[in-house]
Order: sequence, then structure tokens, then C-alpha cells
Amino acid sequence: MQENKSLIILLLTLLLIFSPSGLALAHEAVHVPILIYHRFGPAAIDSMTVTTALFESQLKYFKDNRYEVIPLRELVDYYLGKKQAPPPHSVVITADDGHISVYREMLPLVRKYHIPVTLFIYPSAISNASYAMTWGQLRELKETGLFDFQSHTFWHPNFKKEKKRLTPAEYENFVAMQLRKSKEKLEKELNVRVDMLGWPFGIYDDDLIHKAKEAGYVATFTMERHPAGTQDNVMALPRYLMTNGDGGRRLTTILANSPRG
Repeated sequence: MQENKSLIILLLTLLLIFSPSGLALAHEAVHVPILIYHRFGPAAIDSMTVTTALFESQLKYFKDNRYEVIPLRELVDYYLGKKQAPPPHSVVITADDGHISVYREMLPLVRKYHIPVTLFIYPSAISNASYAMTWGQLRELKETGLFDFQSHTFWHPNFKKEKKRLTPAEYENFVAMQLRKSKEKLEKELNVRVDMLGWPFGIYDDDLIHKAKEAGYVATFTMERHPAGTQDNVMALPRYLMTNGDGGRRLTTILANSPRG
């Protein structure tokens, strides 16, 4: 009798865990802030620049308070069902655009703290724009084993503006080109797998997500100030746009709570 009772309790427990609601409960603890940086320097000369000193203080805070900087790929693989949930107190670091300060300012700190970083690159600027890195510099970053390289479209368009400016057929071709050409160029120049996309300006919609899937992307990223959790779609994962004001108490808020809105 006692054995039957124990068996019933075990079956009910398993049913709760593996039911959709039980799985949701099991995954509620997933809480991973994905941070976006753009530029670094000795002074915050614009809204997108984070001082190198502040960035290092953030990395030191992660280390001193036992936050683990994990590769973005590890988090994406969780959403794709390839890995277990990331450990508590995980954080992801990304940088968009391919600015030269990533090479000059960010790279030494990435080496010092030995942290993984994902760069979302728009290839039209690389080795062309004076503010951007060269392909040779990106290859140097790759040699460290600490950087991953993913797509930020080919030339960082504003899809809302382009949709108004172009005919429906032209817009379809334009989007396909931006998604495909970026992926192909990065894979060719850096010999890497490119299947993640950072939406320029955080702009996306259901149609763009569909086109990203068609182009071979398995995860895309927006700009929303809340951590990635179980409720989020892998094709629209949130990222925090980091500014020079995101130090001290604001950083701890991002890491500890970061509610929507």
C-alpha cells in the first residue's frame, strides 16, 4: 500500500514537471541581461560612447560579484533546446557596428578579464569607413578565441524608412539583400558561422522575422530594457542599450531586476 502511494506521488511529480506549465515553472529562473555597447573612449563624447574606465569598472563588478559572462551562443542554444538553462547570475556582452574603439579600447579589457563577446557587424563599413575596424583587425580579434562575429545587416538601414520609400517588390529585394549579403561577406572574410542577427535600431516586425528565418538566421536581437527570459522569442531577444550612465546603481538594477517598460 505504501509502495503504491509513493509511486502515485512520483508520477504526479513527474507529470507536474514535464507538463507545459511545469516546464514554465522550471524555467522561470532564467534571467539573462544581454548588454549592447557601441563605442568606447576616454570621454563620453556622444550618447553611444561608454568610457573605457566605466566599462572596466563594470567588468570588475561582474568578477567581484560572481556574475558569469557567458557566450551569446550558449544562451541561444538554450532557446533552441540544445543546452540546459544558463547558470544563475549570467550576463552576455555584445557590441554593435564594428567601431575602431572595439579594437583599441575594448580588446585589451576583453583579454584582461578573459570574457566572451559577440560583435554584430555591418560589413559595408569594414575597411571602408574611417570610424570602423578593418578586416585584418577583426581577424586579430578572432585569433583571441574570445570574439564571435554575427550580422547587423549589410549597411545598417532603417527598415521603417525603407519600407515607406520603396515599392513592396523593391522592399522585399532590399531586405533579402541586407540579410543575405551581410551573412555571406562575414562568413567569407572571417571563416565563421553567421546565423544570428542584431536588428539595426532594434526595428523588427513579423515579416522581417520571417525573412530572417528564410535567410538562415536562428536568432535575432532587438533593443528592449529587460533581461532575456523564458517568455521571450528566440527571434526577438531583448538587449539593453548601454550608455555612460549605466554604472553604479543603474547597473545593479539591470542585473538584479530590470522590469519591462
